[in-house]
Amino acid sequence: MSEIRVKYIDIPLQFSQLRAEIMPKVEEVLASGNYILGPAVAEFEERFAHLCGSKFALGVADGSDALFLALKVFGVGPGDEVITAPNSFLASAWTIVAAGARPVFADVREDFNIDPEQIEKVISPHTKAIMPVHLTGRPADMGPIMDIARRRGLAVVEDAAQAVAARYRGKGVGAIGDIGCFSLHPLKNLNAAGDAGVMTTNNEDYYKLLLKLRNHGLKNRDECEVWGFNSRLDTVQAALLNVKLNHIEAWTNKLREVAGVYRAALASYVKVPTDQEHEYSVYHTFIIQTDRRNELRDHLLARGVETKIHYPIPIHLQECARELGYNRGDFPVTERQSSRILSLPIYPEITDRQVSIVIEEVKKFFGA
Repeated sequence: MSEIRVKYIDIPLQFSQLRAEIMPKVEEVLASGNYILGPAVAEFEERFAHLCGSKFALGVADGSDALFLALKVFGVGPGDEVITAPNSFLASAWTIVAAGARPVFADVREDFNIDPEQIEKVISPHTKAIMPVHLTGRPADMGPIMDIARRRGLAVVEDAAQAVAARYRGKGVGAIGDIGCFSLHPLKNLNAAGDAGVMTTNNEDYYKLLLKLRNHGLKNRDECEVWGFNSRLDTVQAALLNVKLNHIEAWTNKLREVAGVYRAALASYVKVPTDQEHEYSVYHTFIIQTDRRNELRDHLLARGVETKIHYPIPIHLQECARELGYNRGDFPVTERQSSRILSLPIYPEITDRQVSIVIEEVKKFFGA
């Protein structure tokens, strides 16, 4: 393997560029001693709600906790089913299992997002909620999904872990369903220095319950109203995230710009993602498809270009999911994509030259 010329992502570079902004805010929190649910958390929650267009937002420990707590709001538990996509990261499904319910999968469309027509087919008397995943930073088709949910009396929990600032028909993801759940993991497009998450909702009752659920169920320091959990966004993380919120618009514009360059240059060689008119995608990942995926991946790595696969093994074919009873062939679109997908480097700090290197090496592989 040659020296890495284009990293898949470069977290240290982002910190080096923001160090002068971040460190005073972190030191301010550390000097205050106010480490749990401090003022920076409230500031972040207000700003994040504004970003998404939701009435309320609240920080939690991570994106998985966000999904789990959302399910608890709707009383999801043993005997219930929650419909989600089989091509997501495992957290979408294991949080359903952790709540005591059964994940039920519906296949996806060519855009990697859950197919509303397939959702309709797997609804049963046990279905309690739908969990669409805005995979790759591209919004799922929320119009039909919400129509199905309202007609069937189902809750909608948006897994927006990869989709901070994405929009569907002008509305921010996380403000369309009943509750939105975001991860702020270091690899996400709005990223903490460790695990962190945030939830959004337009329903004040859900918001008030979540405030208790994330903090042991406490009504105040001495009174506990419900059995809760311990899932709070650290104040120091919130301070860092407030700095990064100042840059999210510019970062998103850069991701979309890089995606456009990749799309224009590579569409003749591989299958590239294309936006619909009603979508505003934020490109947490830029995923191409080719039948020669493994060969292309090896070629790129040998020439110093890192790539990833999101995700090579669908959830229903994981060992942990065996008890769910699914088999190979049950979700043909998901399974076909999993053998063809490859994520190219895309992040705000990537240079034009690095993007050109990726494009040049892909073209060389195909003999251009």
